Amino acid sequence: MRAVIQRVSKASVTIAGKTVAKIDEGLLVLLGIEHADTEEDIAWLSKKINNLRIFNDENGVMNQSLIDINGQAIVVSQFTLHANTKKGNRPSYIKAAKPDVAIPLYTTFVKQFEAHLGKPIQTGEFGADMKVALLNDGPVTIIIDTKNKE
Repeated sequence: MRAVIQRVSKASVTIAGKTVAKIDEGLLVLLGIEHADTEEDIAWLSKKINNLRIFNDENGVMNQSLIDINGQAIVVSQFTLHANTKKGNRPSYIKAAKPDVAIPLYTTFVKQFEAHLGKPIQTGEFGADMKVALLNDGPVTIIIDTKNKE
């Protein structure tokens, strides 16, 4: 499982001209799921993201988590995070999980993320053509791959 985490002042997801998710201060999480991902990856990653200390404290030091600031979050499925660009110029997405595997893992991730955060989060729509808008705060962008957790 691979995630691109962006600290945002605001973010939104629009599908076919309709805004389906919108937040202020918090995190925009782009989530890529591959065939080899497990429930263990979900548990580890959802806890890790919620506890990342990437928000400023009263001294301007990145020392607070999403939980600490009572922030909001949007999680968007993005299979292109598993693009392989080693050969040629057309990326291969062979490692990205097919929908029958990815959708249940994505749904479970969202539920566990909410459980760690202690409140509902917003999402895009799996497989939809989404327009994602954000104002990256910092900028702060972090990439986490569960295959590199040790």
